[in-house]
Amino acid sequence: MQTQANSDTDSPVRALPKVERQRLHDTVVAHLRTLIVEGALESGRKLNERELSETLGISRTPLREALKVLAAEGLIDISPNRGASVSRLSATEIRDTFELLSNLEAFSGELACERITAVELAEIKALHYAMLACRANEDLPGYYRLNHQIHDRINLAARNAALRQTYQSVNRRLQALRFRSNYRKPKWDSAIHDHEEMLTALEARDGKRLAAILRQHLLDKRDAVLLMQAGEAGDADGTPQA
Repeated sequence: MQTQANSDTDSPVRALPKVERQRLHDTVVAHLRTLIVEGALESGRKLNERELSETLGISRTPLREALKVLAAEGLIDISPNRGASVSRLSATEIRDTFELLSNLEAFSGELACERITAVELAEIKALHYAMLACRANEDLPGYYRLNHQIHDRINLAARNAALRQTYQSVNRRLQALRFRSNYRKPKWDSAIHDHEEMLTALEARDGKRLAAILRQHLLDKRDAVLLMQAGEAGDADGTPQA
């Protein structure tokens, strides 16, 4: 007859430490991703593992595992000789990637208008109004998180697994730049207007209209980012900016 002790030994509860380890891994990845997106770890910055481990209160093993994940996402560059640093996209890479993403989002919009449910639409509307509250409070991190969720929900509503995988891969590389594109208030307010137009088109199930809005929305972000980058380059070399 099997004892209670033996039964406990065979219990699935023994898998819990692995679950907790995975949660730590996911938490570290998410936290570092946020630091990169919101600019606390700026592009081009070399990452000191010892300092990051102490700051985050973790050992180097989960940190290194997280850095590998972020490297696969294109947010971190890892060199055998130079270690890890936050990725910096060139002007050409920024232009090309935003152009690709603009068409992925446009396609998402078209499909979403065909396939979105009433519940999904209501959830996007709720996120939109919460985003407006963040804008009123000038809470850019909160605004961006909700903004990101809205674009993500539209992509999910497209119900196309191949599109979803490609969209996530491309979008991760641009998250920090999308965040920075709203540093200037006129651009932030323009983005709000675009989102109101998106919601109207989505409610009307007007796929062509939503696709056009999303495409231009991303191209406007591209232009804003390239303008900022040019300004920063001018500041660095002492060139006067208009």
